[in-house]
Amino acid sequence: MFFFEAQPVSNWLMWLVVFVGLIVLNEVGRRFKSGGIILFMVLPVILTIFVWPKTTAGTSVSDWFHFAKVYSSLAGCIGFFLLRHVKGASSKKWVLTFPALILAINIAEAVVRDFQIGGLHLNNVYEGMMTVSGLWNYMNGIAGILNIITITGWLGICVAKSKSKDMLWPDMCWFWIIAYDLWNFAYTYNCISDHSWYAGVALLLVPTLAAFFIQKGAWLQHRAQTLAIWCMFAQTFPAFIDESQFAVKSTQNTTALFSASLVALLANIAVLVYMIYKVVKTRRNPYTSELYTDLACSREVKALAE
Repeated sequence: MFFFEAQPVSNWLMWLVVFVGLIVLNEVGRRFKSGGIILFMVLPVILTIFVWPKTTAGTSVSDWFHFAKVYSSLAGCIGFFLLRHVKGASSKKWVLTFPALILAINIAEAVVRDFQIGGLHLNNVYEGMMTVSGLWNYMNGIAGILNIITITGWLGICVAKSKSKDMLWPDMCWFWIIAYDLWNFAYTYNCISDHSWYAGVALLLVPTLAAFFIQKGAWLQHRAQTLAIWCMFAQTFPAFIDESQFAVKSTQNTTALFSASLVALLANIAVLVYMIYKVVKTRRNPYTSELYTDLACSREVKALAE
């Protein structure tokens, strides 16, 4: 394989188990209020106090980034839960800035990590896994910055009228989501390459497919919940992705590293150019106003909250 070492059928089946498991748990947290409380409030407290101090010690998930990622994703889940279920919360503008801010922070954490890895000039085992630094780290770091800049329609976030009260973001159209996925896969491949079979491929496909086919417009909610679930699992069972028979190693192919980051950078440049075009054409502030109201992807989601 171009990106990953050849692997047995059992690893493909385990990837499918992880994929389906994330879909199911995301639905539990989305559809049931009690499910959200247990998964994203009660369980993390128990794991933080009694489990992670023991399971993460000396492993590849004991560094600052992995702990920052699990707690920032949980902060997003809890914040989105409150926005959805606290009466009147979604009508306050300052509350509506939280989802965009937590998303931007989450992306920025990975951007910093990409630049850090690039600056270390690595070609050896680093924090438990083989890591190769290069131009790709800087390319993808720039792609991540562009991905933050192109987060639009902050104040257009709303809550669905459905029983699950999903958090909807009409301005977060498919082209931004695809650009994000390409950037995030390149990040995982650059910086946590031996985890990217699950954390890069399965973990990105679940929220994207959920946003396209299960609950449209709720990509950020799907993303936060699945990311938090995966991070909690990885902190609890790090051997699964590092040492078990289901661990999948990257090829560390420099052409693959460069290609992934190049595609991510070009995709995010394209989204930026389109955003600028829409700003010039509509004369709207892309952050305080919804920019893509004329597109079907935005109108369809908006209708779910009306």
